[in-house]
Amino acid sequence: MHFQMHNMPSKGKEIAVRDYLDAIQDFSIEKLEKKVLKGSLSLGINACFECCDRWSANSTIALEWYGATGDRQTVTFQEMRDDSARFANHLKSKGIGPGDVIAGLLPRIPDLFTVILGAWRIGAVYQPLFTAFGPAAIESRVTAQSGSQAKLIVTDAINLPKLDGVPNCPEKLVVGTSFRTMLLTESCDFDPVMLKGDDPFLMLFTSGTTGKPKGVRYPLSLLLPVSSYMTDAVDLKPQDAYWNVADPGWAYGILYAVVGPLLLGQTTTFYEGGFTVESTVRIVLDRKITNLAAAPTAYRLLMAAGEDAMAPIANQLRVASSAGEPLNPEVIRWASRVLDCPLADHYGQTEVGMVINNHHALRHKVKPGAAGLTMPGFKLEILDENLVVQPPNTPGVLAVDIPNSPLYTFAGYWKAETLNVNGNWYVTGDTMMKDEEGHFFFVGRNDDIITSAGYRIGPFDVESVVMEHKAVAEVAVIGKPDPVRTEIVKAVIVLKAGFSGTEELKAEIQQMVRQRLSTHAYPREIDFVNSLPKTPSGKIQRFILRGDAR
Repeated sequence: MHFQMHNMPSKGKEIAVRDYLDAIQDFSIEKLEKKVLKGSLSLGINACFECCDRWSANSTIALEWYGATGDRQTVTFQEMRDDSARFANHLKSKGIGPGDVIAGLLPRIPDLFTVILGAWRIGAVYQPLFTAFGPAAIESRVTAQSGSQAKLIVTDAINLPKLDGVPNCPEKLVVGTSFRTMLLTESCDFDPVMLKGDDPFLMLFTSGTTGKPKGVRYPLSLLLPVSSYMTDAVDLKPQDAYWNVADPGWAYGILYAVVGPLLLGQTTTFYEGGFTVESTVRIVLDRKITNLAAAPTAYRLLMAAGEDAMAPIANQLRVASSAGEPLNPEVIRWASRVLDCPLADHYGQTEVGMVINNHHALRHKVKPGAAGLTMPGFKLEILDENLVVQPPNTPGVLAVDIPNSPLYTFAGYWKAETLNVNGNWYVTGDTMMKDEEGHFFFVGRNDDIITSAGYRIGPFDVESVVMEHKAVAEVAVIGKPDPVRTEIVKAVIVLKAGFSGTEELKAEIQQMVRQRLSTHAYPREIDFVNSLPKTPSGKIQRFILRGDAR
């Protein structure tokens, strides 16, 4: 089953006019670099110039900011340019320079951009730290042997006490009134330090979905695949009001809520507070958001709020995008029916960025449940355990064909063994299938796959069916050890308000999975819980649930 991307657009919504196959055939990294960048990856480039200075001449707004208590602020590219230069001068006075790491333990506030852009201007590497991190998480990412060895941590008064519990903590700088006063004493003249495409400008740690977080240093050449994702997949247009809800402490937020829109010279939106249905609806209305990006959890919460809660924004969005986890088909159907908006699933990893997308801006088939098609500039295959390419419709591990992927930038983990690069392959650890037309279908992470009575069962398929039940807000499916079947399918479910976890409801859900999926894949055991364990970026930690089920 499939339908053509945007074949039946909502009233007043544009149809994708560029064909996906044409984009693949026309791709050239040289053409992309010339189109996207003012600098040169081989001769000299600076991320602050590319994402800020070049757009600063016409007082264009770079940031529309909403405070947690109702404050509003707009920041122009010119203001960002001047503040970044002042901060760069301050960093230079502290002896910080090219290649040094500056960590930011900061909420979504305007000064975050000052810190990021100032670090880039001086040629330093910016490292985001999620504000929900405690001292141990900060220590492992900053001061431990495999940490970044940051020279400076910039934080705010609320998060400052956490750093008291970090052994050998780097020098601290607190944003606030004194920070702004200090900036005004610095000159707003500071020429961007030119680097090469292989030089790092960001450092992130993986989210720890399946194990210990590992450091990834992003080279400046990553600007090219970021721009491709923003134009081809997100379809960010000059007339759009864009909001990526993801926190900039993580890859999807820092790359596609900060780097991506600024690289294209477009306004980004920040909300300081945590995600709520009410604040999301309010900001979408107030900013007249037309292009929205968020994690599946956000869309599931909007769906769980009911159609009446969504009525004010029912026709507001032109396109919506989702990344971080597979997006259940029921949520996609909900967006089309309730929001009158195409919601596209996208797939990527911290190591390589986004690589598989249902591209809003490219004309192609969209298949329910599919992660999408390979992003131009990458070549992906499905491999078996011997790294042999598998035929269509055969489950295996998704891998990047490195020599044939000019946009691939991952150079290995920082001070840690990189076991997932094997010869010409970057092995993602995610089990997928690819059909005859090149569409990829997510099955699960290798360690998420359930083996029951000889069957290999992907948790995503079971979760997608369970999500269709009117009582279910969230679900995680795992394998529980069983002496007879090796494992049984177990579902851990968060219910919507107004529903109770009765034995009758369990039986109803089990029967629905039997009928809609298969008799061998239904959850033989169901637990109802108040919440699911997640990484700070919102990904469900199934390994914790598996540990509890042992």
